[in-house]
Amino acid sequence: MKHPRLLRTLFFTEMWERFSFYGMRALLVLYLVNAMAYSDTDALHIYGIYTGLVYLTPLIGGYIADKYTNSINAILIGGVLMMVGHALLAFEPLFFIGLGFLIAGNGFFKPNISSMLGNLYLSKPEKLRDEGFSYFYIGINIGAFLAPLVIGFIGEFYSWHLGFLMAALGMLIGLIIFCLKINQIEILKNQINYTKIKTFLFLNITLIFFFIYSPIWLVILLCLLVILFFVKQTSFLLSRKDLKKIYYIFTLGLFSIIFWVGFEQAGGSLTLFTDSKVDKSFMNFTIPTTFFLAINPLIIICLGAVVAKIWFYVDSHFKTDTPEKMSFGLMFMSVGFLILTLIQNMENIHFAWIILIYFFHTVGELCLSPTSLSMVTKVAPKKNQSLMIGLWFLTFAIASYFAGLLPSLVQSLNLNLFKLISILTFLGAITLVILRSYLRKLL
Repeated sequence: MKHPRLLRTLFFTEMWERFSFYGMRALLVLYLVNAMAYSDTDALHIYGIYTGLVYLTPLIGGYIADKYTNSINAILIGGVLMMVGHALLAFEPLFFIGLGFLIAGNGFFKPNISSMLGNLYLSKPEKLRDEGFSYFYIGINIGAFLAPLVIGFIGEFYSWHLGFLMAALGMLIGLIIFCLKINQIEILKNQINYTKIKTFLFLNITLIFFFIYSPIWLVILLCLLVILFFVKQTSFLLSRKDLKKIYYIFTLGLFSIIFWVGFEQAGGSLTLFTDSKVDKSFMNFTIPTTFFLAINPLIIICLGAVVAKIWFYVDSHFKTDTPEKMSFGLMFMSVGFLILTLIQNMENIHFAWIILIYFFHTVGELCLSPTSLSMVTKVAPKKNQSLMIGLWFLTFAIASYFAGLLPSLVQSLNLNLFKLISILTFLGAITLVILRSYLRKLL
């Protein structure tokens, strides 16, 4: 049995969308510091808010798509909003408006293209479905790999504004590819509710300014209220057994946050460190800082299948579980930041050290990310599975926000950022191992 013909279309659409996203991501912090004269801590704070909202809005965008339009229209709307957002970034007075467009567009685009891909395999074997999603994931990482090399190079060496416009061009190419094949999809197109879309867009622009200027205690309070509300609502709807499963997911979610706080330093503090402290000369060429962000997707493309096979072998011969695999992910992250701690005061730091650090971080990602997401799909009560997956992605949003905020907090407390993250991830790994027996009782 063959894959659906539209898999290729969605593959290249997503590849170009990720090309635009990761290209802009590679430039964001460097642009804020070098072009807009923000301090390192303020730039990292804005970066954290942006990446946090990027992970948050798919919940809302998916809901709007389900209720007021459909996946096709949502993808088109999201793509157009992101294309406009990338273009607006090229004009400094409209920079934050552009970020709002990008966040809103991602909210529409991201959940619906994945949903559309899943719908293509409704009548296909499960093995073929998994293979199709694997190809789709390769497309994501190809886009993520090429973006820093192309957009990053143009933005860093020629013009920041031209770099953002290149990101807009990437999104335009993705939209064109999608539109050329859209007529092959037999689906009823609902009337688009533009009022809801405009409201959603305005909300995202407002949220950017709210998170920039709100004190941290208010943000934490709002997060706690949302979590408490969810727990209260679900407690009346679920059995005792299902509640234990929810607590299991929430517990592992805390450790997921710790991991991603460290991982998201890649686009923030690690990028600034590479830019200012690392000797990037190679022969007669100076390696652009943004090029180092291509290491992560390159390693995933090369080693993703290898790591998956290793875990398959380990699972076949030993009794491993999700907490154990997540602990390995946290430990690899800890080692990466330990290396960073040891070299940060050296003179003429060779760029090979940064490659090694990215290697440990990426292996940690491969240990933790796919296994934890798979865990949610297996453990979550069937009637709450989609909601729990959405809430699991909220851990990325929370982690991204605090990843951007942590450098300023550490600076105010006169602590070493890299050492602190290394210690936290190490303690997280050890704690998970200790809690294994307790967590098993919840299943």
